[in-house]
Amino acid sequence: MYPALTTAALAELRRPRPYPAVSLVMPTHRREPDNAQDPVRLRNLLARAEKELQDDPGVTRERRADVLSRLERAVAEVDLVHAEDGLVIHVAPGEHHVWTVARTVPERVVVADTFLTRNLVAARSAERPYWALTVAADRISLWNGAPERAAEHTADGFPLTRSLEDPDAERKERVGDLPSTFRDEDARAFFREAHEALRTVLASEPRPLYVIGEAPAISLLEETGSLPQGTATLPQGGLGHGPEEAVRKALAPLLAAHEQAVSTTVLAELDAARSRREYAGGLDEVREAAREGRIRLLAVEEHYRTVVRDDGDHLEPADASDRDSRDDIVDEIVEQALEKGAEVRFVPDDALADANRIAAVLRY
Repeated sequence: MYPALTTAALAELRRPRPYPAVSLVMPTHRREPDNAQDPVRLRNLLARAEKELQDDPGVTRERRADVLSRLERAVAEVDLVHAEDGLVIHVAPGEHHVWTVARTVPERVVVADTFLTRNLVAARSAERPYWALTVAADRISLWNGAPERAAEHTADGFPLTRSLEDPDAERKERVGDLPSTFRDEDARAFFREAHEALRTVLASEPRPLYVIGEAPAISLLEETGSLPQGTATLPQGGLGHGPEEAVRKALAPLLAAHEQAVSTTVLAELDAARSRREYAGGLDEVREAAREGRIRLLAVEEHYRTVVRDDGDHLEPADASDRDSRDDIVDEIVEQALEKGAEVRFVPDDALADANRIAAVLRY
């Protein structure tokens, strides 16, 4: 199981490291026959990294041995059988990290004093993470979700469980007589504890929230304390223990409706920005605005990637074989925009066809 790519994790990855900090990035494939090439590409990428470290006079023998050992350990942790669209490996003296992302990434080896994080930043932004809280009388679980996956959050006090003191509670639940289960003070205290734990998580990692459970359980949670604006509820029980696929299936209609609403809002904001002359469209304009910190809202088509060459004044289309080409310019712009406090939204392909696939609402 790969770790969750949280705001805190990204912040930690972006701090300076002792030299050499090695980043390996490569596209992966979910299905046959394309995924047959992934192990070979990973071995070749590892060999490139090893050669760069061997040839680098700035790397001491001790650090080289440490980093090479950790590279091998990181590669051993890679699960290409369950690959997504991209793989990112970070290794530095004393540490290694392996990440899988649901977004295509370029193939790259970078040796520096910081990790290459722009692809992780863009992938996380494109992933549109959410929280799903499943509530029941005896178990309250939190799910760390994205459109293509969900995993139970087992930190910050979750999951919360308790024994039902009423010996007849199971029979009442079977026949649908749930309201009595939520009337006693023990139930209210249980839900207050869950609400406080949820507030802590949302304060450190704000995301859209979905609450799933029988109607009485949802009502008690709402009575316990306010929920974030825009929280969606789904009156369906039996999902406290998951499994992941069942949680995702239950939420699918709500997630689709949310994404449609977000896309509609983003496109409307872009249209309004045009009339106010607070609009940038296309790579050149958007990159300049991102560098200057003028972007309030950045919109990018879901699968937009392009290879360019920077001639100083403009970004020109280039071939991937060009040694001066840049194959993750879109991810770079996303990272720059986020660093300057912009909101980033990914919209369906072709939604920004008239803006060369990327556009922004400017602050000024």
